[in-house]
Amino acid sequence: MPASFKIASFGGQEYIKADFGDHAIGRVAPADSCLWWIILLRAYAIATGDTELVEREDFQEGIRLGLELCLVTRFDMYPMVLVPDAASMIDRRMGLYGHPLDIQSLFYAALKASLELLTPNQTNQFMIRSVQNRLNPLLKQLRENYWLDSARLNVIYRFRVEEYGEEALNQFNIYSDSIPFYRLAKWIPEAGGYLAGNLGPSQLDCRFFALGNLMAVIVSLTDEEQSHKILNLIELRWNDLVGQMPMKLCYPALEDADWRIVTGADPKNRPWSYHNGGSWPMLLWMLAAAARKMNRAELAHHAIAVAERRLVQDQWAEYYDGPEARLIGKEARKYQTWTITGYLLAKEFIKNPQHLKLVTIGGMGDEG
Repeated sequence: MPASFKIASFGGQEYIKADFGDHAIGRVAPADSCLWWIILLRAYAIATGDTELVEREDFQEGIRLGLELCLVTRFDMYPMVLVPDAASMIDRRMGLYGHPLDIQSLFYAALKASLELLTPNQTNQFMIRSVQNRLNPLLKQLRENYWLDSARLNVIYRFRVEEYGEEALNQFNIYSDSIPFYRLAKWIPEAGGYLAGNLGPSQLDCRFFALGNLMAVIVSLTDEEQSHKILNLIELRWNDLVGQMPMKLCYPALEDADWRIVTGADPKNRPWSYHNGGSWPMLLWMLAAAARKMNRAELAHHAIAVAERRLVQDQWAEYYDGPEARLIGKEARKYQTWTITGYLLAKEFIKNPQHLKLVTIGGMGDEG
């Protein structure tokens, strides 16, 4: 599935040229574009009622092909989808090989959306069963093993390592020395919590990934208590996660040796810039949708007010730099389409909450 399209010319004729990652730095294939396509197709069907388009065989095949990429048999024992490094929103290289949260949240949303879109005919029966078999293990894994709050930190802190067998509590063999417990214990408020950024054998990436956490709330990947705790965290750590422009793509940024080694010393991904702790106004629509869904509209109003102070004067910049997002990104494009769209969507969700049905899946307390 292409990540984007552009108009190209040949022999005086214009045509649409798809980008499958060939134009990306490092030529990395996009792992999320087919998942977004399914999610957007559901939104289109709800908005227009055009079931004929969805039921067309080429569209049904498109859904199946997208799902097959994620459900393919592989050397992986976990229900999450395995993602190559740099193939998610936080990229260029951010050491995210494995199971980054952003893709898992989109994966869950696409699975749920596909059950609404796939026609229950003989051709689709195998795919429908495959989706149904994956959903509950995926939901359980993400809600339990990605979740971080004060209570969960205490459990992980006392993990025994090198446990064997199916009953092992520390099934990913996480060593406590790899986790900054004292910083996390101070930073996570008692009323807050969030889903960790990545999880795999001997790996628990404790960074806060905004897209993955907000999407988890929007599509009921997190339960009602977890969803409120994520919004509590954003509210109580507002200066860290929102600052002068909603909102940080991830927090905290990788600095010093981590920036040089994990990110490959990419100057565009220097600390608190771009994908390494930079702030993206595009995320405003996700924050507004998550807050409105959980009846926390005051958070959305606050975030929109913060953004409105600068977006027009800054000519709709692509991203912002600095721990408080005070600087327009050094290489940020102006009049960025998804910056403008994110703002308009956020305003629309506040003005007309009924439009939330286009992006939300399940209600508060939905159990998947």
